[in-house]
Amino acid sequence: MNLRNLLFQIGGLLLVAGAVMPVFPNLAYYGSLCFSLGALLFGGMQMLQRYDGHSLTLRRLFRQQRLGALLVIVSAALMAIPFFYKGLLVGDEWKVTLTIAVVLEIYTAFRIPAEMKKEAGEG
Repeated sequence: MNLRNLLFQIGGLLLVAGAVMPVFPNLAYYGSLCFSLGALLFGGMQMLQRYDGHSLTLRRLFRQQRLGALLVIVSAALMAIPFFYKGLLVGDEWKVTLTIAVVLEIYTAFRIPAEMKKEAGEG
């Protein structure tokens, strides 16, 4: 297992843990820190993935995946804002961007391998 995969998996685990922590009011602050670290690891590793092929469908899917990663990072920022800038936001805005990010990530997680398999079968 290389370093990128390890950071990607650790980031995913931190994202899940950080998203669950706000359920407990005492852990909400630590949840935002955990989620932010996970978002930087997970999103950063996804931003580094490249596709250099010629399939327009795969290029679109990789762009959608990067958009999902960017929205995860935006969600982390929205989650942390109420702790550092009181009164600016209510505190639940991050759930909207995270929901959109999750839909994009799940969609691309299933479609990219299927399209790559199709592309490999054609060549």
